[in-house]
Amino acid sequence: MTEAAQGNARCPRCGKAFHCGAQDATCECAQVQIDDALRAELQQRYVGCFCVACLRALQAAGNAA
Repeated sequence: MTEAAQGNARCPRCGKAFHCGAQDATCECAQVQIDDALRAELQQRYVGCFCVACLRALQAAGNAA
């Protein structure tokens, strides 16, 4: 299995292994907009990158508030 298939990170919110694309030419998470207040809260509560599914869920919850 390749590194991308195995995942090189683990989401601190859901625990899922995923490929973090922060060092890639493009990263899917760059398309997810999180407001500054939520970003600051998440940085206080968690360490590391989130999987795209969690980022989208957090974005949707933030937009619903």
